[in-house]
Amino acid sequence: MNDTDTREPVTEEPAVAEEAATTPDESPEVSEPDDVRAARRIRWAGTARKLAVPAVVVLAVLATAVAGFLGWKLDEKSDIDAAGEAGLAAARAYAVTLTSVDSNHLDRDFAAVLDGSTGEFKDMYTRSSGQLRQLLLDNKATGTGTVLDAAVKTKTETKVEVLLFIDQTVTNAAVTDPRVDHSRVQMTMELVDGRWLASRVYLP
Repeated sequence: MNDTDTREPVTEEPAVAEEAATTPDESPEVSEPDDVRAARRIRWAGTARKLAVPAVVVLAVLATAVAGFLGWKLDEKSDIDAAGEAGLAAARAYAVTLTSVDSNHLDRDFAAVLDGSTGEFKDMYTRSSGQLRQLLLDNKATGTGTVLDAAVKTKTETKVEVLLFIDQTVTNAAVTDPRVDHSRVQMTMELVDGRWLASRVYLP
């Protein structure tokens, strides 16, 4: 070893300084006066109320919207049900008009059929009425229709499809005894200017 030691001397930090670096500042907690704590709670309560108000408004708007939608759907269903009943009643009445005919009063009967029809069926009946009239006159035919049963197949507010079961009692010059014909008829009724008219009549 050399006589002269060139290493720098090791400096040791005092123990007090080390403790100061590693020990957190543990200053005593300062207690708040009761009136300060009370004021803070009041401020928090006010803030909570302000936040709650928009939530209540949103819930109220949603509830109103849902209630309005459900009310609209109920009104729509009620309107469709009412249309179905009206269309069914009109179809039953028109079926009797269509199947009741008297060769002595053909003008009256044909006018009634045309008055209760529209669209496709009215056009078809108008085209064939001349031939039908001659056939009824030649045979001195009469017919009386009776609806045994009827039911709605489909319905909207302006169109109702009805299925009817009809008996038609027919007499003519060749057959003295009345004959009963059984028919199943499907009729489409449409709302035109406030009236339910037959737009299609056929045997399914």
